[in-house]
Amino acid sequence: MIRDIRQLANDYVNKRNLIFGFLTGVALLMAYPPLRELLRSTTQSEYYSHIILIPVVSIFFFYLNRKEIFSNSKNSYGPGGALLGIGIALYFLGMSQRGEWSPNDTTAINTFSALIFWTGAFIFCFGIKAFRKAMFPILFLIFMIPIPEVLMYEIIYFLQVGSAEFAHLLFLVTGIPFAREGFVFHLPGMSIEVAHQCSGIRSSLGLLITGILAGYLFLKAGWRRVILALFVFPITVFKNSIRIVTLSALGVYVDERFITQSFLHRSGGFLFYIPALLLLGVVLWWLRRSEQR
Repeated sequence: MIRDIRQLANDYVNKRNLIFGFLTGVALLMAYPPLRELLRSTTQSEYYSHIILIPVVSIFFFYLNRKEIFSNSKNSYGPGGALLGIGIALYFLGMSQRGEWSPNDTTAINTFSALIFWTGAFIFCFGIKAFRKAMFPILFLIFMIPIPEVLMYEIIYFLQVGSAEFAHLLFLVTGIPFAREGFVFHLPGMSIEVAHQCSGIRSSLGLLITGILAGYLFLKAGWRRVILALFVFPITVFKNSIRIVTLSALGVYVDERFITQSFLHRSGGFLFYIPALLLLGVVLWWLRRSEQR
């Protein structure tokens, strides 16, 4: 009798895992082709190089908390089925607009629909309680969704404005003579522009992802995690302004090729990213210390 019950339980678990595996495969088919094409694009791939790491991090946290997540799991057919239907509807909406929307926005809606579908599959097979315990690794997958172009332009412009204002202050502090017209700074013998490439959108995304991971690992209070994430913006624009002023000073007083041809201009962003990480670490340390008190 006991052996029969165990066999039935094992069959049920195996059947549920097979269903979840099948639905996961469907979600991958929904998201993978457009993401692959976007990452192959030379104009867009620089913004989304982090995407391939997101599922790896999410799987790691699933594995780390697997016992807690899957203990006492139970099907939730209603909520799960609803999300499955919403995911399919959004996917076909995105496919119907392929000719009207940009490849970036089409990929965004397809990836979003796949994540909604996969979340529905998880709830359908393992239940609401399991979803609550796995909320962080599931929601972390949101970083796989490309930023819609309209929102991307607004974020880049916001970072441009912040970087230009911080650079203005640093030029005043350093005493480098300049005249300013919007995003253009006229320096002795040259003019520089805080263009959209100077916005630091990639480093902003990297710092934001790092801050969210660090907050989840080291902070308990939700509002402290939010504060840590909000500090990403001032740290990013400060880092951008340091780079702008440093290159400008080298171009004015050493060699103007530092502005156009130097390694610092083309590929030296990581050298300024390290101090940004250290600043974020200081904020994390301060929040963690206040939490311990």
